[in-house]
Amino acid sequence: MKKFKIGVLTSVFLLFIFVLAACGGEDDTAEGEKTTFTVGTSPGPYSELFLDGIKPILEDQGYTVEDVDFTELLQADIALDEGSVDLNVDQHTAYMENFNEEKGADLVALTPIPTVPTGIYPGEKSSLDDIDAGDVVGIPNDPSNAARAYALLQKADLIKIKDDVELVKATQQDIEENYKDIKITEMDSAQIPRSMDDLDYGVIPGSIVYSSGLDASTSLLSEDILKELELVVVVNGDDEDSEWAQAVKDAYESDEFKEYMEEHNDSDYWFIPEELQ
Repeated sequence: MKKFKIGVLTSVFLLFIFVLAACGGEDDTAEGEKTTFTVGTSPGPYSELFLDGIKPILEDQGYTVEDVDFTELLQADIALDEGSVDLNVDQHTAYMENFNEEKGADLVALTPIPTVPTGIYPGEKSSLDDIDAGDVVGIPNDPSNAARAYALLQKADLIKIKDDVELVKATQQDIEENYKDIKITEMDSAQIPRSMDDLDYGVIPGSIVYSSGLDASTSLLSEDILKELELVVVVNGDDEDSEWAQAVKDAYESDEFKEYMEEHNDSDYWFIPEELQ
C-alpha cells in the first residue's frame, strides 16, 4: 500500500511537471492565442509594404512579427504549408489555388491587398500609336503572368482572345485575331526590363517593375486587375480564424493603413482593392 501511494504521488508530480513545461512552451501566447508569428518574405514590393506599413500597426497592438526571407515564392509557400512560417503576402489567388492543387495544400486567402498592375512599357517604340506589323512584344512566360499579359494586349486592341476562354487562363493558342500582326515573345519576366533595347514593347508585372527600378509612370497602358490576380494575404487553413490572422486582416483594413497608402501611392502606383478603400 505504501509503495502504491508513493507511485501515485510520483505520477501526480510528473504530471504537474509536464503541465508546467507545456505552459512554459506557450511564452508567445496569451490565453492560448499566439502573439508572435512569422511572415515569409519574397523579393518585391508586397513584402516591403507589409514590413513598412502593416508590421508597425501589429506591433502597436502587442504582436511580435518576425520575417524569414525566401528567394522564391514557391519556397515561401512550401514553408507556409509545412508550418515553419505563418503567412505570406506575395501571391495572388490564382497562384495560391494552383499551389494547393499541385501540392495538396490548404492555403487560404485572408484579404486582398494593394497590388501593382502589370503594364505595357516602351522599348524601341514610345507610343502604342506607333505599332507596326512585325513589332516584337516581350511578355512573361509563366502561366498566370502570361495570361494577364494577353488580357492586357486585348485591352490595347492588339489581339482578340476567344470568347469562351477565361482571361485568367489565356494562352497564346487562345488568340483568335492578331490585329496588328505583332510578334509575341514569351520570356522570363525578370529578363524583360533588361531586354527592352531588343523589344519594341514589353509587358512587365508590377513586382518586376519595382525590383528592376523602372519608372511606373512610363507605362503606356495598365491592366484591369482581375479579381483572381489581386494580391492576397495567405495563411494555412488551420489559422484562418485565429485572432492573430484576424489582426493582420484588420490592419490592412484600418484607417492607419489607409493614411499610409495615401502618403505612399505616388502616381497611383498601387491598385487599391475595393475592400481596403
